[in-house]
Amino acid sequence: MDLLSRWGDLWQRLGAHSAPEPIFDELVRRYREPQRAYHTLDHIQDCLFQLDQVRDLAEHADEIEMALWCHDVIYDPHVADNELRSAAWAEKLLREGDVSADVTARVQSLILATQHHTPPQRLDATLIVDIDLSSLGHTAAEFDRYHAAIRQEYRWVPEAPYREARAKVLESFLARPAIYQTAWFHDRYEAQARQNLARAIWNLRDAKIVQPPSSREE
Repeated sequence: MDLLSRWGDLWQRLGAHSAPEPIFDELVRRYREPQRAYHTLDHIQDCLFQLDQVRDLAEHADEIEMALWCHDVIYDPHVADNELRSAAWAEKLLREGDVSADVTARVQSLILATQHHTPPQRLDATLIVDIDLSSLGHTAAEFDRYHAAIRQEYRWVPEAPYREARAKVLESFLARPAIYQTAWFHDRYEAQARQNLARAIWNLRDAKIVQPPSSREE
């Protein structure tokens, strides 16, 4: 995937009037920051790949794509408001590029949906959330790499509190009636995501709280 060409095409389709190359360079610089192990350009590329599979389902596909590019542009694992900061960064970027206020507002809203506080209701928000969570439903080996990368990003947290906090996050997803809200992602990733999450929680809890996942498929 030629990311620079893709970014430039998107920037033009959104009606922006500034040059795309300096912004792309800034995006690349940010996604290569040393505190990142999972929230990198590889994650953005995977999100864009997932979007391409469901682009025809979206109401505003270009706005989802813009939100994906920017949803982790600010990433500091020591704070809890990265999505808010990323949405503000995107708003400033789009405003300076003379992108319409309506498009800018929708992009901001889509970025904020990736906080994953509650399942979204609007179609484009459900798509971006499902895209962002698709890593939970990848193969066991891919999920393990994702899980290890998240631990690396929080390497400054002692083991015991990290395991407790991480288990609670994963349990919150597993407790949902459905992890994925759209049929496309649910059909492809739901069963594998539940297996991955159950296994990870089992390991984090060291068999003291949850029962080990069964070998049968969900």
